Amino acid sequence: MRLLLSYLREDGVVAEQAVAGTIDNELARFDTYLDHERGLALNTRAQRLRIIGAFLQASAGAGLDPLELPPISAGDLRRFIKQTLQRWSRNSARVLVATLRSYLQFRAYCGDQVDHLTPVVTSPANWRLSALPETLSPEEVAQLLEPFPPEVPSRFRAYAMVRCVVDLGLRANEVVRLDLNDIDWYAGTIRIGPNKARRIDTMPLPQLTGRAIAQYISSERPQTANRCVFVRHVAPFDVPIGPGVVRRAVRSAYRRLGLSHTRIHVLRHTLAGRLLEGGSPLKEVADVLRHRALDTTLIYAKIDTTHLAAVALPWPEDAS
Repeated sequence: MRLLLSYLREDGVVAEQAVAGTIDNELARFDTYLDHERGLALNTRAQRLRIIGAFLQASAGAGLDPLELPPISAGDLRRFIKQTLQRWSRNSARVLVATLRSYLQFRAYCGDQVDHLTPVVTSPANWRLSALPETLSPEEVAQLLEPFPPEVPSRFRAYAMVRCVVDLGLRANEVVRLDLNDIDWYAGTIRIGPNKARRIDTMPLPQLTGRAIAQYISSERPQTANRCVFVRHVAPFDVPIGPGVVRRAVRSAYRRLGLSHTRIHVLRHTLAGRLLEGGSPLKEVADVLRHRALDTTLIYAKIDTTHLAAVALPWPEDAS
């Protein structure tokens, strides 16, 4: 690849490799690589740019010319990983490792000699699938889906967003991106996407979920040119809401029930458990949750205690 790139640069097909440049320019090139060569979603690219930006700033130090791109050394990588993991959880370590490896691949793609740095970025031991996914009991789900009391701010919007998460398994980003044109009231369907897998799915719209959305639109949604289903209730109305609004609505619902949960993914886990208990195969669960690979859905097999009990072997009463 390096020989091919050198020929292409000589013929002017590929731009000359920039040996020096600002950190901002380097991040822009890295973003283009992640988008065009790796096909990563916008949120994933933004996360990786933040991490690499912090790494380049730390590597630059105080004595380097701000117009020069800081060199990469094994020592800089080790220090950055150590300092970052002191503030991050073990579950976030894999994000850090994947980001640094992706950046080293980008530098190799540009023709830099970074093969000796790859062994430095090792994955910390973290068996993230060893624990059972957190889920809500059927009683807790029923309490969560009771109509929100009048004292809850923007209660119709909050209730409709929570129903979208519980009934459809939507992520926070997918909830805020719902458009009025995505809902087919006559066919009873809703269009979701593009999601993390960059695909668009059409799903049945449960009656109670559609009723909650319709009540919000007719009773609480302000007049606005914004075509999103869920909009701001304070000026400026034409600015879309962020995923934090959905997360806060879910966390507030948890607190009202006295639950200690804080993550919105608990509701996706709960939906997967309900589908498995109802007899749905893993492939259908993966389709509902819009997983890119079936392996991602296999974790939910551990919470299907009904079917696991049917295949469990009896515990031997005597060791002999």
